[in-house]
Amino acid sequence: MRVVVVRHHDVDSAGFIGAAFEARGAELDVRLFPDGGPLPDLDGIDHIVVMGAIPSVNDDHPWIAAELAWLRRADAAGVPILGICFGGQAICVVAGGRVEQAPRQEIGWFLVDSAAPNLVPRGPWLEFHGDRCLLPGTARVLAANDLCVQAFSAGKHLGVQFHPEVDGPQLKRWLDAGSAAEAVREGVDPDEFLARTIREEPHARPRADHLVETALRLAGTARLRG
Repeated sequence: MRVVVVRHHDVDSAGFIGAAFEARGAELDVRLFPDGGPLPDLDGIDHIVVMGAIPSVNDDHPWIAAELAWLRRADAAGVPILGICFGGQAICVVAGGRVEQAPRQEIGWFLVDSAAPNLVPRGPWLEFHGDRCLLPGTARVLAANDLCVQAFSAGKHLGVQFHPEVDGPQLKRWLDAGSAAEAVREGVDPDEFLARTIREEPHARPRADHLVETALRLAGTARLRG
């Protein structure tokens, strides 16, 4: 199984999600887009993982338009997608939904209300976002809270608003790269956030593994749109 991981910043990694795919025999093909070159041809790709990004999916960047077009071609070709944060929002747009700025940012560890606990556990999950998805009618909400949809399926694709991939070292890279100031503005102590993330690692890993199992189960369903 060849899994293409699309990351948007050099400090990011597939983390627990990548490890869960590898545990099932997958070969990860990790791409840095746009800085690392164009996205690959879809031939021979069994699954796509789209990671988070600092920009909004609504921002007018040529690379965002190119990535959305690539994902539309992936859907048409029947390639399943697991989208994380920005990646989940990209699935929402490709499926015919919209993305808007949320009333507040969500930073830290949060429980979610799961409509399908067998597919998406309640968590807690690590959140770091300011936008939210407005799903098309064809999508199925799998988890939500009072702020936004937290997980959904659209055809054979799975989108999540939270970050199941993140461990302590990953969060530290984000904080060191400038996200610490953003957390402080939202009243989150970066040191406590990092300490909580490290404590959650033994539980976050199996939760991420569960999500990958869910993504693979969904991969047998129909395309997003005809």
